[in-house]
Amino acid sequence: MIRLSTAAPDFEPAFQALLHQARETTEQVDDAVAAIIAAVRARGDAALCEFTARFDRMDVTPGQLRIAPEEIDAAVAAVPAALHEALDLAARRIEAFHTAQLPTDLKLTDAEGLTLGMRWTPLDAVGIYVPGGKAAYPSSVLMNAIPARAAGVGRIAMCVPTPGGVLNPLVLAAARRAGVTEIYRVGGAQAVAALAWGTASIAPVDRIVGPGNAYVAAAKRQVFGRVGIDSIAGPSEVVVVAGAANDPRRVAIDLLAQAEHDEAAQSILITDDAGFADAVAEAVTAEIPTLPRAAIAGASWDHHGAIILVRNWDEAASLTDRLAPEHLEVLTPDPAAFFAQVRHAGAAFLGPFCPEAVGDYVAGPNHVLPTGRTARFASGLSVFDFLKRTTWIAADQAALERVGPAAVALAEAEGLQAHGRSIAVRLGNGPAD
Repeated sequence: MIRLSTAAPDFEPAFQALLHQARETTEQVDDAVAAIIAAVRARGDAALCEFTARFDRMDVTPGQLRIAPEEIDAAVAAVPAALHEALDLAARRIEAFHTAQLPTDLKLTDAEGLTLGMRWTPLDAVGIYVPGGKAAYPSSVLMNAIPARAAGVGRIAMCVPTPGGVLNPLVLAAARRAGVTEIYRVGGAQAVAALAWGTASIAPVDRIVGPGNAYVAAAKRQVFGRVGIDSIAGPSEVVVVAGAANDPRRVAIDLLAQAEHDEAAQSILITDDAGFADAVAEAVTAEIPTLPRAAIAGASWDHHGAIILVRNWDEAASLTDRLAPEHLEVLTPDPAAFFAQVRHAGAAFLGPFCPEAVGDYVAGPNHVLPTGRTARFASGLSVFDFLKRTTWIAADQAALERVGPAAVALAEAEGLQAHGRSIAVRLGNGPAD
């Protein structure tokens, strides 16, 4: 963990080093992924079965790639009632928030008499990738599938690896609750390839969303253009902006809630009080050994954690914008006023009783968020990722005569004579050729 102070003469180069700290994976997998995608394109289900046997230690036939309804029934029945209730609460809140995002179509008639519009329509089919095995996150199933369903997507296909044949019951229960229409026991780059190009068993989709390892990320990059993708997610990150009135242990736990994700995750505290900074650092040190994922959280904090001492909250807001964090917790005396100064953050959590973790599960807004400072230009997952816009125009002859001559002039200036002529032949007193 590093300590920085905006009052220090070397602050700017030290902060630049923090900004550009390498946390992304350096694993070079592009060639291997390209070979997997090519094999799936060429041999379809046979390749999927071979890769499933090799990587997930499970022999399957093409007929077993899709998880049967009775398997899902058995898995869902094994989930305790309390967890079903928790899933349902989260699902209802996520659905309510994302349904409220749905846009309305646009239609207007302008002064020249043209009628202009924009129509929103859902994608036909979406593929969701879900990590499998012990590192399975039913909350991510809800966050990826429910916005698609709210947008009106008719087909939601999910791929989840089942190492050693182990199905995660809670993941399957979340998929059923979220409206997933089909589930396949396929993982890795081969799952992405199947969703993008299709096989005899898995029909292709229009967009692929969901997190995965380096192979999944590389596959999503390589199939982009054939299909849409959500983003290439990097390690998780949080910036907590907190004053001395807060409980140091609570802030320490909030920092560790991100650190326990991954050794490459990053947790940063920005505060205006040096004594509070010391107290939080001590609390982090005390809390780490109590965590089941202590090794991961400790490595994240040691290698990528930071505490930044600022002179005032204006400085803190400016540094927050430069960090453009995935998650921003605001624990200042006036959280709303501070947040009003911030332009770049994936999601913000305001006040001492709104830890970031509530957004991971039950608040309602999406937890799939831009990482690696991409909040400067990107947003979190929403219904808009599963909708597309189509603009339309209607004009009668009178309207065309008002705007057409300018279009003809521009077309001819660009050397596109047929463009201009297609308008000119429709003008009542314009040239036909």
